[in-house]
Amino acid sequence: MTRNKDEVAGLVLAAGGGRRLGGRPKALLPHRGRPLVEHAVGVLRAGGCARVHVVLGARADAVRERASLPGCVLVDNPDWEEGMGSSLRAGLDSLADSGAGAALVSLVDQPGIGPEAVARVLAAYASPLTLAAAAYDGERGHPVLFGAGHWAGIAATAVGDRGARAYLKAHEDLVTLVECGDVARAYDIDTEADLVHLE
Repeated sequence: MTRNKDEVAGLVLAAGGGRRLGGRPKALLPHRGRPLVEHAVGVLRAGGCARVHVVLGARADAVRERASLPGCVLVDNPDWEEGMGSSLRAGLDSLADSGAGAALVSLVDQPGIGPEAVARVLAAYASPLTLAAAAYDGERGHPVLFGAGHWAGIAATAVGDRGARAYLKAHEDLVTLVECGDVARAYDIDTEADLVHLE
């Protein structure tokens, strides 16, 4: 049976310190006149995620002060400098008692991925055992959807900057790839040169 997409919570990983951007936290980079984290939350909501959790790390106080994130659950990751894995663990942990059947995970520094890609990946949700990911020309990317039945396994293997990569590789046969290359561009804002992608 098809499950209700309202069971899927959005999870934005927005803790990075922007080391290659001169130490500017990615959540606060300006995009369309507002902090980038606001854009990331808006994309998840427009794509169909009613509930959104946001993992903060670098300059979390400044993000709270400057970004308007009403209705979001803000999660502090004190270990953000360890890399994306710690943020993913913190985010999944924050959802543990929420009743969510899955988490749809996006990265704050990928503004080329819009609501259309989110909606497509969200539509792949069937049960708490679902694993799905956007694909770009057949290559797995973000956003990714992790059914709650996989959260413990993902958290156990999410270390450093690898996030869920090891878990997804080990369970490749279970991952539904959802082609999104026609509606999204999967670049990251990592270096000064990438700032041209911001508006």
